Amino acid sequence: MKKGIVITLSVLSVLFGFTSCKKQIARGDVQRENIFSGTTSIAYAKGLEIEYHEDYSLVNISQPWAGSSKTYSYVLAKKEAVLPDSLKNRQRIEVPVKDIVVTSTTHIPALELLNEVGTLRGFPGLDYISTPVVRQLINEGKVKELGSNESLNTEQVIDLEPGVVVAFAMDDSNKSLQTIAQSGIAVLYNGDWVEQTPLGKAEWIKLYGVLFDKREKAERLFTEIEEEYQNALKLVNDIVVQPTVMSGVMYQDVWYMPGGGSWAGIYFKDAVSDYLWKDTEVTGSLALSFESVFDKAKDAEYWINPGHYETLAQLKEANPHYANFKSFQSGKVFSFAPTKGSTGGTVFYELGPTRPDLVLKDLIYIFHPEVLPGYEPVFYKQLK
Repeated sequence: MKKGIVITLSVLSVLFGFTSCKKQIARGDVQRENIFSGTTSIAYAKGLEIEYHEDYSLVNISQPWAGSSKTYSYVLAKKEAVLPDSLKNRQRIEVPVKDIVVTSTTHIPALELLNEVGTLRGFPGLDYISTPVVRQLINEGKVKELGSNESLNTEQVIDLEPGVVVAFAMDDSNKSLQTIAQSGIAVLYNGDWVEQTPLGKAEWIKLYGVLFDKREKAERLFTEIEEEYQNALKLVNDIVVQPTVMSGVMYQDVWYMPGGGSWAGIYFKDAVSDYLWKDTEVTGSLALSFESVFDKAKDAEYWINPGHYETLAQLKEANPHYANFKSFQSGKVFSFAPTKGSTGGTVFYELGPTRPDLVLKDLIYIFHPEVLPGYEPVFYKQLK
């Protein structure tokens, strides 16, 4: 994860607290499908709209960050495309993109799945990238370090002359992105992180399908991910006994707990667990006191995502009262925090949003191991 977002996502882990068994998504060429001109296939993502035409696509991004009131519109067009007069004032990005800069590790898996990692020219915070094939390019000096997301090395970006910078932003005040845009380089905001459903996050792979003129392949990849997610749901369709679950951890004097309507709450529901805050409709997090959490969750069977802590000892050292929870005492504390890439990046933050099917299988295995015998979790580990 880029340096600029690491603090934010560390807090998010507080808030929400490739193996032989993993289903491999096809990465080779796929048979072309009929995607008719003027249609769109976005089914889950709330902040992304794509309208396909023969030589160009219209892209609207209405949720580049939380609380955004502005929609960013782009025309992703082939070099020879002739656009209607009504579109000539929109930001035009030539596709297929030959050189790209991305700014969040959540953008990396789409490049890998579409066989386009070779187009990556720069990234802010290279150590946060975990994908092996991209790490190899970094080691060969083919991907440049660009500083931090909040303060991109604009001179370096401009020298790279990418066809597009795919940007992560918390708001519209990032001056380095403004400078890059003023230089004539296209800046395209990616709002995958704002989506509150697992499949909504994953569906943003279709944006990269348009960027690389591989929209049919992106459609097929997402369909495979969606089908794997639905197949995982079928595994627990007949489960009756639902283990009780708590999540999150204290941050300063507040326990941030994912709301029942958040992406974390949806995973707990889909994995057929009794998440103790499931009845809250909040899509973000709840700010609770330790006392209220302990009163409700002291006997919870599982504790999922206790912040950035990687061992029970670290958890107890941070707050001795954590050891009073039944889940702590029984050792049923699980987190994605210990699963790191070769240079310390958290794998979940990179691959998790694109592969919700794997996240769901991990949680199903934790709560109902009998339905996935022999499964090896991709992200989650039991804290020792």
